[in-house]
Amino acid sequence: MDYNQFRHITMQQLDALVCLVEERSFSGAAKKMLLSQPSLSKHIKNLEIFVNCRLIDRTRNGISLTNEGAILYGYAKKILKLRDEARDKIVSLKDSATGHVFIGASTIPSTYILPRVLTGIRQKHPDINVHILSSDSDDILEMVLSGQVEIGFIGKATADKRLRCEPIWHDELILAAKRGNPLENIKTVTVDDIAQEQFILREKGSATRSILEEYLRTNNLPGTNRFNIACEMGSSEAVKEAVISGLGVSILSVHAVRRELEQGIISRIPIQGHTIKRSFFIIYKKPFSLRPHHRSFIRYAKTFDVDAVQ
Repeated sequence: MDYNQFRHITMQQLDALVCLVEERSFSGAAKKMLLSQPSLSKHIKNLEIFVNCRLIDRTRNGISLTNEGAILYGYAKKILKLRDEARDKIVSLKDSATGHVFIGASTIPSTYILPRVLTGIRQKHPDINVHILSSDSDDILEMVLSGQVEIGFIGKATADKRLRCEPIWHDELILAAKRGNPLENIKTVTVDDIAQEQFILREKGSATRSILEEYLRTNNLPGTNRFNIACEMGSSEAVKEAVISGLGVSILSVHAVRRELEQGIISRIPIQGHTIKRSFFIIYKKPFSLRPHHRSFIRYAKTFDVDAVQ
């Protein structure tokens, strides 16, 4: 006997054998499997060729199994049961939003937006566990590319062809000053006025600083090198606290100072003729096989209203 022939046995042939035994007739089995009777007979015939023995005897009352047929029938049922269990497990995994999501996010998204996003997503998908690393936008790009995190949220777009990058939330950078700053009394504040103030700057590599410098450059305005820099700081929270303490003024995300604006601790100083708007971007590697919990997270994040009062 050439046992290598067993390798050619197909699931459909085993299905045909099991169905034939359970229906006890070729016509009944063919009908149940939505096959023609000749097609069913061919499956059984090929199965007998592969195992090199007769499996079925036809009788007046239908069919009966040979000894070899009874053995193969028993194993066929086990094999098909395992197949169905594997199918059910995979379908269940694909349909369930359960798992870990590893995220890297720049300062504003990680501090002021994602905590609110997580509150909502945990209510809808309690089995999704999110892990967040915070750094500047340049570092987040490297984290995503290296696989340290799966999804990134950054404050400036990237043209890196290895990454999928799309806008997800909007933001506005505003001139923030401690309540009572003399700039409040100037009817039309200009960039020249700002250049005379003690200015607190974010560190190099931060999206906030990059966007501010790009805006000044493209609008032919004095660069930050013309500003009276009081200090550079590594986070929006640090900058905000410095503004509140009266160290100076700064350009900050409206998300970072929303609460302080509402409480009257910080003033928003309009700059004549200038509004600095930007988007936050979601990034992940291409190709990236998104699992159900990734898709659920991204879908919720995309529909999240960053302006909603919560």
